[in-house]
Amino acid sequence: MAKSANTDLRDALHGAGLRATPARVAVIDVLRRAKTPLTHAEVASSLDRRGWDRATIFRNLVALVDAGFVTRVDLGDHVWRFGVTKVEQVGGEIHEHPHFLCSECGTVSCMPQARIELPRGAKVPKSVRAHSVEIQVRGVCDDCV
Repeated sequence: MAKSANTDLRDALHGAGLRATPARVAVIDVLRRAKTPLTHAEVASSLDRRGWDRATIFRNLVALVDAGFVTRVDLGDHVWRFGVTKVEQVGGEIHEHPHFLCSECGTVSCMPQARIELPRGAKVPKSVRAHSVEIQVRGVCDDCV
């Protein structure tokens, strides 16, 4: 019998030394379903009906960033946005693609069709080798043109 995605996620969380709390699993689920990186407020708003306070959501986001499940990006507007870094963290596929920031309306969108292949090797900074790289494209979106 095949394992469920939640079982795989729980195993991955445990493997990273994290407890698979309902709040933590819910935060990852919200980020998985999002088409773009989300702010803390957007994640918390999605989970309001579950009764967790915003501080709990933020602590979980930080723990997931520290463990490598989630990436935190600032696209130049001083607002942190969060997104999953690896597809389910289980398969080990790296989530490397640029994000587009509209300079008019502030909308952020993923550009997965623009695949990024980062160089590896001794002459590349450690942060690039460790996959903690943010690539962003700025311009005016189609809705604002």
